[in-house]
Amino acid sequence: MQQIFNFVIRNKTFLLFLLLFSIALALTIQSHSYHRSKFINSANGLTGGVYGTFNSIDQYFDLKEENAILSDENKRLREQLLNSVNTSDSSYIDTTSYSQGKYRVIKANVYKNSYSLTNNLLTLNRGENDSVKQDFGVITSKGIIGIIDNTSKKYATVLSILSKKSQINAKLKSTNHIGSLIWNGESPEFTQLIDVSNFAPVKIGDTIVTGGQSAIFPKGIGIGTIDSFETDISGDTYNIQVRLFNDMTNVGTVYIIENLDKTEIKALEDSIDE
Repeated sequence: MQQIFNFVIRNKTFLLFLLLFSIALALTIQSHSYHRSKFINSANGLTGGVYGTFNSIDQYFDLKEENAILSDENKRLREQLLNSVNTSDSSYIDTTSYSQGKYRVIKANVYKNSYSLTNNLLTLNRGENDSVKQDFGVITSKGIIGIIDNTSKKYATVLSILSKKSQINAKLKSTNHIGSLIWNGESPEFTQLIDVSNFAPVKIGDTIVTGGQSAIFPKGIGIGTIDSFETDISGDTYNIQVRLFNDMTNVGTVYIIENLDKTEIKALEDSIDE
């Protein structure tokens, strides 16, 4: 308390000036409408700026939770879309029955991603505990990523489309001309679509999608666009350079696709082979 008294005594002149200045300012604002309106506007601007700053800080710390919510919503919508596209020619989505459809979607995060090797892999934080199995397809909101290659209890590895071991059924979106999607081991921006009939109306810029002739990927999942093409040495087919929709060097959240009819399809195919 004594220190407070000493401070007031030492600075009494300055403190008296501040008191008188404040009184004069208050009287000016109260007695003049112009000054009052300017003061209120300034106070509102200051208050709004402070609230805006705190709101921005709150939003920043909520980003992780918001991203998780958005990812879950994307998973649900992706599952609806897959089942809608593959059970009907209509774009209508029946939100009451999508969970009973042909495909189930599992959201996962990428823990590791290689893209400069001959046979590249991704590691996901989902595994056998999440009912993930070998040969499940993996996609993002932009297009395909690869196929589940191996699993443990909590993790799974994905054979990337940037692998010389990869071979995926694909087609021109505008027609039913199909081919095989492979990778020549060069650029992570491109894959190659081979064995496409030279009767196909191939044009630069056309979209390439999954062909749907396997139990792994549904028909119509995006892959990329035609960057260039040439006739194969045999003269019967095209070799097409495909610019990928996905940036394979920057993959975060992915969606694992389970075809719920896959076991039945495989059993039927195996019985025919026998």
